[in-house]
Amino acid sequence: MPYPEYLVAPMRQELTQVGVKECRTPAEVDAVVKSQGVVMMVVNSVCGCAAGKARPGIAMALQHPNRPDTVATVFAGADVDATSRVREYLSGFAPSSPSVALLRDGKVLYMVERRDIETRSADMIADLLTLAFDKFCAPEVATVQ
Repeated sequence: MPYPEYLVAPMRQELTQVGVKECRTPAEVDAVVKSQGVVMMVVNSVCGCAAGKARPGIAMALQHPNRPDTVATVFAGADVDATSRVREYLSGFAPSSPSVALLRDGKVLYMVERRDIETRSADMIADLLTLAFDKFCAPEVATVQ
């Protein structure tokens, strides 16, 4: 049985207020994952490490100049079907919430799993993500020859 909406609504807002798009259905997940460029998909959660570490770290990282073209989220335990669809794209990784994936053309480029989040502060998570943004989301600079 999914978590009641009154419980997860404030946790959803922590991401949507920083511009993260919610995906509540498998079709919404497919549309986002198939969009052009790099997609960051967040699997949100009610757990303490999501509240104290993941969501604040994500919000900080999204202030970085290099960032994914699209940023979206599903809520584990609430958006059950949408979360299942995201996990199909994340095959090869154990189901993990919270987690953050960078994808291009539906393929995982970079993954931050719950085990990576639990042992880090929000600042450290932001650092992990901004390093990944610099690697996978920076505009290509033309070289002059």
